[in-house]
Amino acid sequence: MISGFEHIQLGTIILVVVAGFAAGWVDAVVGGGGLIQLPVMLLVPGITPVQALATNKMGSIFGTTTSAVTYYRRVGPDLRTAIPMAVIALGGSFGGAIIAASLPQSVFKPIIVAALIAVALFTALKPSVGELTVLRHSGHRHYLLACLIGGVIGFYDGMIGPGTGSFLIIAMVTLMGYAFLEASAKAKIVNMATNVGALLFFLPHGSLLWGVGLLLGLANMCGGYLGARTAVKQGSKFIRIVFLLVVGVLILKLGSDVWNDNFAS
Repeated sequence: MISGFEHIQLGTIILVVVAGFAAGWVDAVVGGGGLIQLPVMLLVPGITPVQALATNKMGSIFGTTTSAVTYYRRVGPDLRTAIPMAVIALGGSFGGAIIAASLPQSVFKPIIVAALIAVALFTALKPSVGELTVLRHSGHRHYLLACLIGGVIGFYDGMIGPGTGSFLIIAMVTLMGYAFLEASAKAKIVNMATNVGALLFFLPHGSLLWGVGLLLGLANMCGGYLGARTAVKQGSKFIRIVFLLVVGVLILKLGSDVWNDNFAS
């Protein structure tokens, strides 16, 4: 294992810290911080894609843990739903990471772009969705649906990753009936588990840059703490606006990837 600082210039280290903080803030509010953090990690001299993924996940664990604790203390999400959901998501993430090692991500990106566009339109055209928690199911159906969402999106996080928190939030808002604030609180607990699941797979397959990862994690923690406090203070309407902005960026990013994979010469 290497620290990762041996050949990194000060400017790159500062960029990693700034990206980690910004990613932690965005992740704490609506998810999608990987869009900021992972591309910066790939700028580290000599880093391999597996090292970037593993180090990125390590940094994210610090941020999601901090924001999950902050949300729990201030919102008090129902752990009877969040914990089973997180456990299933951890297993799904590990399985997704195994698939990621053998299948090209270009196979899945067009489907994800279409899903994101549908999510954005639904959220934009239904402004009342996510304002209040009105659960659609109760009893075993509620917990079964929560575990299904955790497993599917956990699998997605391990396999591809970008926008995992956003997908978790919109699934809990639209399919389960949670308000955006309550959904964000639960999403952080589940997202923390998906990061652990993916990291458990990636660790043996690439040298984790411990120094960079710890620095990234510290920045992520600060951003995650501030983001969670901001979301709790501003409420569901604020989260909905930021959610639409992040989903819009996700559509542009993944749409650009699809175009380059299939049409660029």
